[in-house]
Amino acid sequence: MSVLVFAESAQGRFKKSAREAAYYASKIAKQLGKETIAVALGTLDAAELASIGKSGVAKVLHVNDARFDKFDSGAFTKAIAQAAQKTGAEVVVLSFNNNGKALGPRLSTRLKAGLVSGVIALPETGSDFTVKKSVFSGKGFANYTIATPVKILSLNPNSIQVEQVEQAAAVEPFAVEMSDKDFAVQVVGFEKESAGVPLPEAEVVVSGGRGLKGPENWGMVEEMAKLLGAATACSRAVSDVHWRPHHEHVGQTGLTVRPNLYIAIGISGAIQHLAGVNGSKCIVVINNDPEAPFFKYADYGIVGDAFDVVPKLNEAFKTYFANNH
Repeated sequence: MSVLVFAESAQGRFKKSAREAAYYASKIAKQLGKETIAVALGTLDAAELASIGKSGVAKVLHVNDARFDKFDSGAFTKAIAQAAQKTGAEVVVLSFNNNGKALGPRLSTRLKAGLVSGVIALPETGSDFTVKKSVFSGKGFANYTIATPVKILSLNPNSIQVEQVEQAAAVEPFAVEMSDKDFAVQVVGFEKESAGVPLPEAEVVVSGGRGLKGPENWGMVEEMAKLLGAATACSRAVSDVHWRPHHEHVGQTGLTVRPNLYIAIGISGAIQHLAGVNGSKCIVVINNDPEAPFFKYADYGIVGDAFDVVPKLNEAFKTYFANNH
């Protein structure tokens, strides 16, 4: 019996969210007295596979099949389900990202397992198996009890801090029963959104709104992001007028992010935007309107003109990093 985690990868590397999910799975396994096993799909080298051990995984089952290098929810579901059945998994852990949202319901049906998506804490595993998640766009919390023999959890990004351990996972080849018909989705091209930090993976996000007045003023936002090793984002109002690409839109109808630090520049803080960012560990708001709603939710706020404040902050960051590197 085991706790199984799907260790998602992209271009031959495990995603940050996969390492978080693996560590989360290892903590559940410790609670239950079980072994932590990962399943990895697609083309990864031996060193990368073994490195998931640093997140607490004892063994990784590797399906070395290049057809899994592109995501297909049906094929991935079938492979992960076979891994769960082989290992006698009592708990299956996924990342709560776009792929995890597609896999969770399919796995739930195939394994006849209860599913709780977007969990934010370790479960209570006493007489019942109960786990917490945020609800109502982060305005509240709910505890869910899963009574099925197999349980599926998907972990919200940045919900836990990974503490690395000095161990390498044992790598075991794993053959799945698949046919070409199982791969119904054919990916004919792949275009990376940006050369910077992927927004869903970012620990720091610098975001801009209509207060920046135009796309020509985004240079100072991009400079701050580069200095901080951050991803850039924007409000829906900005993406709607094509100042920034749609994939940078965060909010209720865009991406949901949970970085350690979210810097909002010239964003008023409408409820739709807050729904996508209120899981951030620390929120800094820069706005020239002291009545902007965002200040009510900020950990730190600067009332001032972004065109004055942001360049000064960038110069301060440059001085700090120059003196501390």
